Amino acid sequence: MKRYWRLIGLFWSTAIAAEMEYRLNFVIATLSSVGSLVGSIFSLFLFYRTGYTFAGWSWEAALVVLGIFTLLQGFSFTFLAPNLNRIVRQVQEGTLDFVLLKPIRSQFWLSTHTLSPWGLPDLIFGSIIIGYAGTRLGLGINNYLLSAVPLLFGLVILYSLWFMLGATSIWFVKIYNATEVLRGLLEAGRYPMVAYPATYRFFFTFVVPVTFLTTVPAETMLGRGEFSWLIGAAVLAVALFWFSTRFWRFALRFYTSASS
Repeated sequence: MKRYWRLIGLFWSTAIAAEMEYRLNFVIATLSSVGSLVGSIFSLFLFYRTGYTFAGWSWEAALVVLGIFTLLQGFSFTFLAPNLNRIVRQVQEGTLDFVLLKPIRSQFWLSTHTLSPWGLPDLIFGSIIIGYAGTRLGLGINNYLLSAVPLLFGLVILYSLWFMLGATSIWFVKIYNATEVLRGLLEAGRYPMVAYPATYRFFFTFVVPVTFLTTVPAETMLGRGEFSWLIGAAVLAVALFWFSTRFWRFALRFYTSASS
């Protein structure tokens, strides 16, 4: 494990040094994050401006969900997109051959070899929203610490789904559209699940588990999360991560490399 942590340090320090050559990108990323966040808050405001509330969700509680979604979005832009979206290109160009020859797990290398600091504005803004809403709701440090557990499970779930989509590029080289579909479905996490009809709630819980990404951590932070949902999030995270590793090994059996 010590060797892998050292590798992560080398990967990320190199990636940050390379990205810092284009510092204007950070300003652009910040403006983009601000625009996206303003749009999200405004769309949420349209529901609450007349006194309407989602069942059991006040304005501040709904902001907690939006803040957690913004955190997940920042995590995706910082860690997932820079790494997992490149799997398709590596399969196309044959550079995956060099990854497989390295004396470390290929899934580890593909998942951690770079990062993009341009997702940091979303991480910062998401934390600010959660802090603001938590202050209005009177939340304590224990609420935030407890919500970190299901939030971690949500990150694992998101990573596993994204990685498995990237692995399918071994069969279907052009899967960028599938990745965009996944990101589009995850947009539903901006709002509490009670905002959707029953059919949609079922879909976003048992088909594409958006519920476990934002609503379950928010419920836990607000002190009203059910233990059964937390156990469900843990089981789903472990199962999906285990399946992603097995699926990757299975997919590699069909990889013929660029020179074959």
